[in-house]
Amino acid sequence: MEIDLTGKTALVTGSTQGIGLAIAEGLARSGARVAVNGRRAERVDAAVAELRSAGGDVVGVTADVATEDGVDGLLAQLPAVDILVNNLGVFEAVEPRAITDAQWRAFFEVNVLSAVRLIRSYLPGMIERDWGRAIQIASDSAVVIPAEMIHYGVSKTALLAVTRGFAKDAAGTGVTVNSVIAGPTHTGGVEEFVYQLVDRSLPWEQAQREFMRAHRPQSLIQRLIEPAEIANMVVYLSSPLASATTGGALRVDGGYVDSILP
Repeated sequence: MEIDLTGKTALVTGSTQGIGLAIAEGLARSGARVAVNGRRAERVDAAVAELRSAGGDVVGVTADVATEDGVDGLLAQLPAVDILVNNLGVFEAVEPRAITDAQWRAFFEVNVLSAVRLIRSYLPGMIERDWGRAIQIASDSAVVIPAEMIHYGVSKTALLAVTRGFAKDAAGTGVTVNSVIAGPTHTGGVEEFVYQLVDRSLPWEQAQREFMRAHRPQSLIQRLIEPAEIANMVVYLSSPLASATTGGALRVDGGYVDSILP
């Protein structure tokens, strides 16, 4: 499958590491000019250098897009994009009845309103040009709400609704709006978390499979998903090949969510 995004500009929020960095790499490899985003200039610069060393056309945009001022600053640096990937997100484990109003608000600011502000800002230009992609990185927790992270799960559920609503707003144009439901993923810190729960003497491949068997038995692939596998779906959705896919919540969850739909 040939995917050529030459001439397209993409923004990936929260892309200095993990899933976001893998998405930025995948889009750059497909020919897009990619803007890497993060809150800390040194981490943005490091990610840009890494991607440029692989031949990518990459720029850095340092901004905290979880705030209104941060989005304004980003828009001043990057007034238009063809592909918007709202990857920024935070999570934490908190006892359900101990989640404070401040924590609820903080999760909605970062996980929901950051995406809303950027879609609202970039969608008019996409519609005017009659081409664009807005993609939100959601989570299996949007569907299987975890008791230890209710506020996180609900924020990701809201992101699915945001996606569906803005897809209707862009109806009849060349703009598509979709979500990607990511399952348990091998990102920074996950290996240490796994080894807190399984025998540290096990090689990584065996350790992660034991972790999945014992602690994530719903997974059908019985291993953690690699960030590049999520990036593959994002790159496809960003391409002209996905022109008839919009308003959807596409799963890259390894079969974790025990449901036929979405």
